[in-house]
Amino acid sequence: MTEPCDLTATAARALIGTKKLSARELLESCIRRMDAVDPAVNAMVARDDEAARKAAGAADEATMRGETLGALHGLPVGVKDLENVAGLRTTYGSPLYRDFVPKEDQLIVASVRKAGAIIAGKTNTPEWGAGANTRNAVYGVTGNPFDPTKSAAGSSGGSGVVLATNMVPLATGSDTGGSLRNPAAFNGIVGFRPSPGLVPSDKRALGWYPLPVLGPMARNVPDLCLLLSTMVGDDAADPLATTIHGRTVRRAEDFARPEAIDLASLKVAVTPDFGFAPTEKLVRETFAEKIGAFSHLFHAAEEATPDCSGTDEVFEILRAVGFLAGHLDKVRDTPDQVGPNVRANVEEGLGYSALDVTRAMKEQTAIYQRWQHFFDSYDVILAPAITLSPRPWTELFPSEIDGQPTRTYFHWLAMAYAVTIVGHPAISLPVGLDRKGMPFGLQIVGPRGGDAKVLAVAAALEAALAGDPLTARPVPDIAGLMKARPISESPNFLGFD
Repeated sequence: MTEPCDLTATAARALIGTKKLSARELLESCIRRMDAVDPAVNAMVARDDEAARKAAGAADEATMRGETLGALHGLPVGVKDLENVAGLRTTYGSPLYRDFVPKEDQLIVASVRKAGAIIAGKTNTPEWGAGANTRNAVYGVTGNPFDPTKSAAGSSGGSGVVLATNMVPLATGSDTGGSLRNPAAFNGIVGFRPSPGLVPSDKRALGWYPLPVLGPMARNVPDLCLLLSTMVGDDAADPLATTIHGRTVRRAEDFARPEAIDLASLKVAVTPDFGFAPTEKLVRETFAEKIGAFSHLFHAAEEATPDCSGTDEVFEILRAVGFLAGHLDKVRDTPDQVGPNVRANVEEGLGYSALDVTRAMKEQTAIYQRWQHFFDSYDVILAPAITLSPRPWTELFPSEIDGQPTRTYFHWLAMAYAVTIVGHPAISLPVGLDRKGMPFGLQIVGPRGGDAKVLAVAAALEAALAGDPLTARPVPDIAGLMKARPISESPNFLGFD
């Protein structure tokens, strides 16, 4: 540790609780890191340092008075710029909201703030979260901390980068086609897609639509569990939330720390592509190399996959339904203020019929049922988190993989959306580097409702792999980033050409 900002969240919280570190000291360290590193990567895009300092001061006063302290007391947190923060510019990456300042916190923000978190700033995202290259016409592009000329993925790309560079110990995110898992994989941190409803959302345009979820991001699994425990709850605004007939079925305290689990008792399925995802050769070879290094830790590791036939079409149709609900009016009324990804999804959605949607929902159900039978035989699935190694951010999306054209601008996210459409929990765990020197993310997928199991497996595996450079979490050259040219000086920083 060279600075307080380099501490893990759990370590920093313990020091704050024992009065060995103040919230002010931790925040000032984070502010110094942001000032020094963010010009190279452009990840923390909106800040109010004075408001954060005021909150940190209040946190220290509460500590000195001996008050009961929340789980996140004094910890700076980055909030994805799709999530409203009272008094802090929130743009959704859209020119339409370039100057929008919400008056109230979104539920997830209110929850982490109630637990004692200090809101350090907003993290960059593509416009309305559309696409996995964190780039928009308001703030520009976010660069990968391992190579700022390459993509940080998305849509929680800013959150992934602020964590990888230790600007803050914790960050929020959201996930439809992998937006918690993709940037975790590209940036060498941990991102968890929980079961729909575990983290309630008060902003669902379609209340019973389970594809989008909110969730935590961190540098390691125990830190992630700490943040998740403050997000879990119930809220009547979300019909997918975690109570049934008034009885809480998933409690916050169940996720505060990962459960102990014996990896040697587990039978795991191993798949490089779920049988359909367009996974590049480099990723297949890296995945095989990583699995070869630790498969002996399990009781059995077998090559197997659920039958995912029809997944591409199902996701394309159901994703378009969500975009129609959220963005049709913007595309119709202000098309010049809407980017190409959002327009493409809305236009695609307008081309589908009710029969198309019905067919997709029926096929989704069939795929889901096949997954349930598959998990009768396996505890978890291990797969790559994403289909390719990071590419230059100047590429809006990968139009080909190993020379084969992609179906859509999000087809390269198939490793992630295979899990999205069945609603199972999944985590991206950093497992060393690939052969290009970029982070590699291992996706661990659990059974229906198996959030705690996924976290337990991830924590045990993380601990087992930490001592080997081939499999330990990679760390970017932060000192090098401090000397790097500001990314804002790059051509096409704001454009989409």
